[in-house]
Amino acid sequence: MRFLEGHRPAHDLTYDDLFIVPNRSDVASRFDVDMSTSDGTGTTIPIVVANMTAVAGRRMAETVARRGGLVVLPQDLPISAAAASISYVKSRHLVADTPVTLSPDDSVTDALALIPKRAHGVAVVVDEGRPVGVVTEKRCNDVDRFARVRDVLDPTMVIRPVGTPPREVFDALEDQHLGLAILVDPDGALAGILTRVGALRHGIYQPNVDGDGRLRIAAAVGINGDVVGKAKALAQAGADLLVMDTAHGHQEKMLAALDAVATADPGVPIAAGNVVSAAGTIDLINAGASIVKVGVGPGAMCTTRMMTGVGRPQFSAVAECATVAREHGAHVWADGGVRHPRDVALAIAAGASNVMIGSWFAGTYESPGDLQEDAHGRFKVSFGMASKRAVAARSANDSTYDRARKSLFEEGISSSRIRLDPERPSVEDLIDHVCAGVRSTATYTGARSLAELHDKVVLGIQSPAGFAEGRPLPGGW
Repeated sequence: MRFLEGHRPAHDLTYDDLFIVPNRSDVASRFDVDMSTSDGTGTTIPIVVANMTAVAGRRMAETVARRGGLVVLPQDLPISAAAASISYVKSRHLVADTPVTLSPDDSVTDALALIPKRAHGVAVVVDEGRPVGVVTEKRCNDVDRFARVRDVLDPTMVIRPVGTPPREVFDALEDQHLGLAILVDPDGALAGILTRVGALRHGIYQPNVDGDGRLRIAAAVGINGDVVGKAKALAQAGADLLVMDTAHGHQEKMLAALDAVATADPGVPIAAGNVVSAAGTIDLINAGASIVKVGVGPGAMCTTRMMTGVGRPQFSAVAECATVAREHGAHVWADGGVRHPRDVALAIAAGASNVMIGSWFAGTYESPGDLQEDAHGRFKVSFGMASKRAVAARSANDSTYDRARKSLFEEGISSSRIRLDPERPSVEDLIDHVCAGVRSTATYTGARSLAELHDKVVLGIQSPAGFAEGRPLPGGW
């Protein structure tokens, strides 16, 4: 990474402050760019979904890992629930998506509640394990809500064996109006579904899998209570990486907890944070972290900077922390502040191995919340992990007095409506959006890998007017 004409500014920078200068390039295609990372997470795209309760569930984990990313389960989950989610994700197929299912005797109300849980907008009707039809919202319109699913299902299906090559599935769906194939095992039982777009994506993305060929998933651990016990339990349950997580990562309590977990040797990599300085990065690495989470205050649900004045512009924080992490054989994740694909590219340019995304992914079909609707369209509710809502859930076992005292302090938004983008309502759509941008950045800079992107990128400083000039004008002149 270098700055245009060698002019590195004396002040810290956000992503909006920067532009990337195109270099001479011999990279002919976006698909010539290797998007995999080398930080021990196995990610084949540089995306980690943040451990936010409103974002990171098992459905999100399955979908993102299938496309090469990684999801971190929230620290507030009971061990039993986390273990169940890990087991679920580990059991998922690497190609076939997991559908929502209904029985013929379920009601239309049941169908309407479940169909929005999947981006493809279909529920599979199963009778004694075998698919007998599909249901969509359209087929439920103007139908009595107490009617049975058997009365509205569509028996027309494209059925293929689960091992059918995705290209063959793609071709088979050319004239099928739903664009979705039902995949069955040798006994005819439902094994999954594959959409036409999903078949295309299989040829573009490489799943993030462990040594046994199963999808990877990470889990977060706080710094209170039996930290070592919880870390060991999550590792034993199959978590591929542990994230030691607290808002202020450069504190003695974090360092002691991290050292204790690392000394216990859970057998998986440990990420820890959050920090924004070289000193904080070095201390976390020395305490046992192989990955450091960087970012204080840039998140969409975070009010830390406005409440406390604490934090640092994200690009400069990532650049400084990544430099010292590399010197110590470690890596950093850029956590927060991502609003556009360009921000992911700039985080990689600054030296991050992966970029954590939270609220942007909250407004997708795959996030855990229920889909709601108002006059402006469909949305899901998101909230910050330092908000009153999150703190209340985290302190549910405390005394009434302690809960009341903690409720007086918050550094996050407790309720925000995150709209589903009609053009990109699925997390897979957003992954396409981000990866297309980063791949193009690499071709502009002459890079065939993310490491080369960091090495070759030339950056310039722009004014707010320069940033505004680069924004499209969808409303016309």
